[in-house]
This record gives sequence, C-alpha cells and structure tokens, in this order.
Amino acid sequence: MAAKRDYYEVLGVDKSASADQIKKAYRALAIKYHPDKNPGDKVAEEKFKEATEAYSVLSDPDKRAKYDRFGAAGLGDNPGPDFSEGFGPINDILRDLFGGAFGGGFSGFGFDDGPQEKVFRGKDIRVHTKLTLAEVATGVTKDISIERFTPCSRCGGSGAKSASGIKICPACKGSGQYRTRSLFMQISTCQQCGGLGKIVTDPCPDCSGSGLVRKRETVKVNIPAGVEDGMQLRVSGGGNCGRNNGINGDLLVVIDVANSDDFIRKGSDLYCTKIISIADAMLGCDLDVKLINGSTQKIKVEAGTQSGSIITLRGKGLPMLNSYGNGNLYIKIGVWIPKRLSRDSKELAEAIRRNPDFVPNPNKEDKSFFDRIKDIFD
Repeated sequence: MAAKRDYYEVLGVDKSASADQIKKAYRALAIKYHPDKNPGDKVAEEKFKEATEAYSVLSDPDKRAKYDRFGAAGLGDNPGPDFSEGFGPINDILRDLFGGAFGGGFSGFGFDDGPQEKVFRGKDIRVHTKLTLAEVATGVTKDISIERFTPCSRCGGSGAKSASGIKICPACKGSGQYRTRSLFMQISTCQQCGGLGKIVTDPCPDCSGSGLVRKRETVKVNIPAGVEDGMQLRVSGGGNCGRNNGINGDLLVVIDVANSDDFIRKGSDLYCTKIISIADAMLGCDLDVKLINGSTQKIKVEAGTQSGSIITLRGKGLPMLNSYGNGNLYIKIGVWIPKRLSRDSKELAEAIRRNPDFVPNPNKEDKSFFDRIKDIFD
C-alpha cells in the first residue's frame, strides 16, 4: 500500500500554519476537487478525500499535536473523517461552499427529492503483527495475510446476474431514504433496499446478490523504526470494500513487540545488565557490550566501580519514532559474589576483610550515587 502524503503537503501549508490558514487552504481544495463539481473523475474524488482527511486532523488541536509528534502512526483509529457518516465540523465549510447539508457519501447536497446514489464505506480490518526489538530498531516491511470483501468479478459488484436484474426500490423510489416532515425534516434509511435505492431481483450466483466476495490477499506493510507495543498503523483503503462498489475501509495493523532476552525497553531507551568479578570491579576492566543492531562495542569499567553503577552509551538505543536521533543504552554493572570458596579463596577473603581498605565507609558522594541508582531502577 502506498504511504500517505504529509498532511501539510496535501493542503499546501507550512507546519507553522495557523488554524485560519489551514481552513482557507482546505476551502480552496474543496472547491476545486469536490465530486459534485467533477462527476466521474476518480482522481478528483481521491484528492478531495485526501484533503478532507488532512483537514480533519490539522483542524483538531489534539490530533494535530499527535500528528506533529508521531506522524500518521500516532493517530490510532481515527486519523480522519468516516466518509459513511458525514464530516462533522467539516460540514460547516461544505455547507458554506455548496449550500444545504452534507450527507453521507459524495453527492446529495441539500434536501432535493430526486434519486441519489449513496456511497457506502466498507468496514475496517484489524490485524496483529509481531516484531522483534531488532526489527523495531531498523523498521521492517511485513507481508500480512488478510481476508477481505472485494467486488464480485462476475457481476462487477452490482449483485445482479444481469443489468435487467436490478430495479428501482418501490418503497423509496430510488432515494434510499424515508423523509418525513414535522417541525423538522427527518431522514431515515430505507429498510427495504438498505439505502441503496435499488433492489436486486435476479441475484448473481457467485455473490448471492451482495456484490461482494471474500478474497485472501497478502499485503506489504511498511513499519517505521521506533514503533511501540500496542501502536496501531493505518493503511488507507486496505480494508473491506463497501457495498455497491463503495469506498474501501482501512487496514489497521496493531504492533506486538516481543520481549527481548538482552534488553529492557523504556520508550526509545534500552537497559541491559553486565556482570563482572570482584577483581574487575576493584581493578577496572574492558567489556564488550552487545548493541541492538547486533554489533558490539567495547566499554571501560573504571577501577573501584560499585555494583549497580550505570554506564551510558548515548544514541545507542532505539530510533525516536518519526523524529531524528536515538535513545540511549544504559548498562547496569553487577558485581558477582561467589557462593562457594576454596580454602585458599577463604584465606584470601579473610585477609581482605582484615584490611582497613575494604571496610565500608561511604562518603557523601557514594551515598548520592546509591540514591541515584535507586531512582533509576525503581
């Protein structure tokens, strides 16, 4: 699936654009690409939907903040408007431009009494995909198998065996709606045709009149570096097709990050532990530390290092999602205390115990160090 264009690029505005500038840019694109002004032009229809989705995000302060920080991956289930239910606040702009009220789909402004074809949006599909921490570090393309509804090839999505097998709905006269007037106009979906405005009298044998068939497909999904467990990525148009050759729903890919044997993750930072001997702690040593990319880096442990000391490798953590730079790798040093000693080792330990250099006598700096360790690993 093609990656989404940047919403600011879609509207032709800078990232610092004000709310009024964003609104003005969307009005201009809505006038240019609205399907009622470009009947049958699929390119214009897609540009209109793209601009509407971009405006629905950038006009909402909360969604805009998430998008600026995480990009489209951080918007969860609702990056843009649901085309099957109207456009909410966007309706105000469209009403100002075209008059009347904006109904479901791309046509049918106002409350005229003529037949109008409703555009249905297919349901979204949600799938899970598992990533290793190493894949999170680099980003990865996953082949994901899904089963979705697609237009029936035999009837072209109409649901009828032939063109003569489709009739105008006698209940709603092709409008797909019931309309009643009291103090206000009330509109409800026609129950006989389900809002289609037509009924199938001679159903297609392959799809039993639904116009849709199930099909298993493999979709390539590009997963950016730095994603987190539970995050949801949206592939626009990757879901089920809507009835009557309607709009596709989206494919929602939920990220499951597997636990690592080597690292603990906190945001973009990584934590690991290295165990050294008492002698190495006293005298100092060099250690080879495994990095998330599979390589190793040599670090120096200073003489007199305490158990619980932290060595920081800056920029050796995970990439920051949709941003520049990496988190850090924090290496906690543990000192190994043997449980069993030989006679010679016990004599050596007794000699050390009697030596005044080995009597615990922490100063203020040492106490501050232990407090910092407690704060980091609580």
